[in-house]
Amino acid sequence: MTTALGTAPGTDFAPRTGASRQLAGTGTLFRLALRRDRVMMPVWILIVSGMVLAIPGSLESVYPTAAERADAMESMNSNSSMRAMYGPVFGDSLGALSVWRIGVYAGVLAAVMSLVIVIRHTRDEEETGRQEMLSASMVGRRAPLTAALLAAFAANAAAGLLIAAGLAGRGAAGALALGLGVAGTGMLFATMAAIAAQFTESARLAKGLTAAVLGAAFVLRAAGDAGTEGGTSQAFSSGGGSSALTWLSPLGWQENLRAYAGERWWVIALVGAAIVAQGVGAYVLAGRRDVGMSFLPTRPGPARGRLGTAGGLAWRLQRGSVLGWLAGFLVAGTVFGGMADGAADIVGDSENTRDIIERMGGQSGLTDAFLATIVGMFGMIAALYVATSVLRLHGEETSQRAEPVLAGAVGRLRWAAGHLVIAFGGAVLLMLTAGLGIALGHGGDTGAVLGACLAQLPAVWVLGGLAVFLVGAFPKAAAASWAVVGICLAIGWIGPALDLPQAAMDLSPFGHLPKLPGGDASWPPFVVLTLIAAALVGAGLAGLRRRDMIN
Repeated sequence: MTTALGTAPGTDFAPRTGASRQLAGTGTLFRLALRRDRVMMPVWILIVSGMVLAIPGSLESVYPTAAERADAMESMNSNSSMRAMYGPVFGDSLGALSVWRIGVYAGVLAAVMSLVIVIRHTRDEEETGRQEMLSASMVGRRAPLTAALLAAFAANAAAGLLIAAGLAGRGAAGALALGLGVAGTGMLFATMAAIAAQFTESARLAKGLTAAVLGAAFVLRAAGDAGTEGGTSQAFSSGGGSSALTWLSPLGWQENLRAYAGERWWVIALVGAAIVAQGVGAYVLAGRRDVGMSFLPTRPGPARGRLGTAGGLAWRLQRGSVLGWLAGFLVAGTVFGGMADGAADIVGDSENTRDIIERMGGQSGLTDAFLATIVGMFGMIAALYVATSVLRLHGEETSQRAEPVLAGAVGRLRWAAGHLVIAFGGAVLLMLTAGLGIALGHGGDTGAVLGACLAQLPAVWVLGGLAVFLVGAFPKAAAASWAVVGICLAIGWIGPALDLPQAAMDLSPFGHLPKLPGGDASWPPFVVLTLIAAALVGAGLAGLRRRDMIN
């Protein structure tokens, strides 16, 4: 008799060395990870690489001449808000401008992809008990961690290779540097997630800790770039311009690799050393704890329960996430609101840039178009929150934590309703918070900005409704809701820059909403999208009520 790993349970380990025992079964677990992520991983890779490869063509149409690119470089480097958003521009070539526009954000996406992969195949497996079952067979102590890191490496290597190959025609050295920078940033946060998985008993908390470090890295880089003294193109292109805060951030390391602007190859060595150091730390920690345990055990709850309703339980489980999202929306809204009055200075005399902003934000005045663009981006990011919150239902079910709740007097619909109120109601709070932040930073018509933010909700709810439908009716395909939200985000972000036809833009529910503030609003799009969202939620709840729960 053989196990799923292809070996008899009683197989003798004696012929193996100590290292072989620690890594036994790594290859099989690696193949299992690739199989489980056969949909999610390609989608992430295409999103990361596709967004990078789409930027040069759009920028070439905006700044077709060397003189226009030089003027854009000077304008961006002299604007502290733009440096905080994207970093400084280190050169006036099309490649350097492309790295400035998307490099940091590609690194962020690679980091998110990596932390999801690593924690999914380490702490999440232990939390659900599957790892304990596998460990009873011929699986070494460090095999799951090795397989997870190999899966993250494969994903980052694929994204880096696609970026390097796609941009090679614009300069092989710069393309290789950008590809290595994005992949290196992803692996840096993969090993960081591996360490977080050793300290917590919850996959959700491990993801939260790694995401918090990623957010802090972005803030450090933004603060360092915004506060750089002598922020001129000459200072940046001559090799200076990076502050100590920027160097404290891993995202700042990627920026200071300076692809297409006199590459600093030694920065790759710095990234590699950090990856190795964190990887070694994760391996050491993994060998010093039992499967399923952690170095920071969960604090025991009170002797007598304090949660009397399913809604109270849902809030207790998701309150940390909701408060974190609210804080992020408030800060980001204030920053972007402060940039609105300078939109004309950012655009300058570039008619192409003006056209792109107006395609994203409507044909109203440039300030209103800029605000409408920012509001639309907040709406698409809020859709990520809703999808995450709805998928918490699926996580509770697959981890079998829902069973004890449903074994009592709580019905399925009541249990699901608690999470859905947090998801859909939380989206309302997020958009209101974003509107307040924008109003604080901009100082304009608060009512108009709040109304514009709330106008995004029907589209947000449609994507949330799709997640509910998949969780309820097709739970094995629930992760596909991430892909749909990612595609809508890509359409909204790079579609106007690529001047996609309206038929392509209408694939996203956000493409059917009026551009507010400043645009003309009519009721039919709001009513239709809200009805679609309600129908999807209803169908999902009906499926959840009738199907068997996942064991």
